[in-house]
Amino acid sequence: MSLDKILAISGKPGLYELKTQTRSGFLAESLLDGKRLSVSIRHNVSVLSEIAIYTFTEEVPLREIFKKIFEKENGEKAISHKESKDKLEAYFSEVLPDYDEDRVYASDMKKVIQWYNILQSKGLTDFTEAEEEKVTEEEE
Repeated sequence: MSLDKILAISGKPGLYELKTQTRSGFLAESLLDGKRLSVSIRHNVSVLSEIAIYTFTEEVPLREIFKKIFEKENGEKAISHKESKDKLEAYFSEVLPDYDEDRVYASDMKKVIQWYNILQSKGLTDFTEAEEEKVTEEEE
């Protein structure tokens, strides 16, 4: 499953898999407990494939950061997202050395690490781009 089907819903813990579209929004299933949730179009929803982290030179897609964490941890879980701010910053600077400290907050780092650990625990560790995205980028 690609990151195009994985959602973060504001106000809801964890990550969700997009299941189907409905008249008023869509149906999502929690990756944490498997419960299904009807989400209206009024909710603030982020698709993981559309999220990027600021660096001093560019915005790095979340899938690239997940790849780097995966390689650093040899496919195992990352540190806990509940670690101290200093430990999170030190870990994040190992994974993404040139991240912009002024625009990437500790809360962002916590989310990225928590999301990686959720995906890793579910075996969703294929962080490669979908072929369609690569073709579209080459055409531009």
